[in-house]
Order: sequence, then C-alpha cells, then structure tokens
Amino acid sequence: MRRKHRRLQSEPDLDITPFMNLMIVLVPVLLLNMVFAHTSVLELNFPTGESLTPDKVEELQIQVVIHSDRLVVADNQGGVIKAIARNDGEYDFVVLKDVMKEIKSRVPDKKDIIIMPSQETSYQALVSVMDTVRSYDAVVAGSLVEAELFPEISLGDAPTAEAGEAAKEGGQS
Repeated sequence: MRRKHRRLQSEPDLDITPFMNLMIVLVPVLLLNMVFAHTSVLELNFPTGESLTPDKVEELQIQVVIHSDRLVVADNQGGVIKAIARNDGEYDFVVLKDVMKEIKSRVPDKKDIIIMPSQETSYQALVSVMDTVRSYDAVVAGSLVEAELFPEISLGDAPTAEAGEAAKEGGQS
C-alpha cells in the first residue's frame, strides 16, 4: 500500500504593507491637526485675615478697585491716583496699562498689587484687569518682549458704597 503524502498547504501571508503606509501618513496628520489644551495657572495671594503689622502699614500698596462704572487706581499713602471711567460699556484697559507703566517707572522694585473687584464684576473683566497689570508688550532690540509690571497679584473685596460713606463721615467727626 502506497501512501499518498499530501502536502500541507500553508495559508498565504497577509500583506500589511499598505496598512502600515496608511498609518505612517495618518498618525502625523492627526497629531498636527490636534488641538492641545493650554491652561495657564496664575498664582494669587488671598487675604489671610491677619492684622497688618506696623512694617506692612508703612509699605506702599497699589490697589486697583473694579467698580461697575469705573476702575480706580489708588495707593495706601496718597489715595486715588486715577479713576478711569467706562467708555461705551467697556473698561479702558489702555489707560489702565499707561497708569501702571507710570507707577512702575516711579517704583521699579515694586512687584505686588491688590485687585479689588466688586460683587458685580464679571469674570472676564477681572481676568482682563489681571492681565493688564501683570505685564505689557515692549519692543527691545527690535524684538517684541513681555515687560513686567506687577506680577504678584493679591485679591480682595472692593469697599462697598456704605463703607466709603461711613469712612468719610468718621473722618469728618
């Protein structure tokens, strides 16, 4: 008896070259078109409730108070520096930036500022004020750089109208 040997037929190899070519092109294209979320974090100093020490009372404190109808730039020694009224329902951040540049030229070592928004202040207005007082675009040696104004920002509550009137009455007595 003669045996017949049958050859085992192997299945043909799967050609994945076209698929690999597609992946080589597709992956970089998808990565280039992908939007990366960019979140910037700003470190803020919040009031602690501690009483001020005598050393801190003497130190110059620059404040930007955001009211519903105006921005008020003030300090703790001379009072109001500049009141900037709203134009057409918008705060004038260009004037605020100019005031901040002028103050920075007078006290170049000062880095901190207090921003005091009122209850009606919108989030966008608060962020715009923070961006305005932190830095400005300047041209140095033919290139555009971000010049520092007051990068250390503290937040507080704006004084209410009743508190301001009470302080005026208390000063007149």
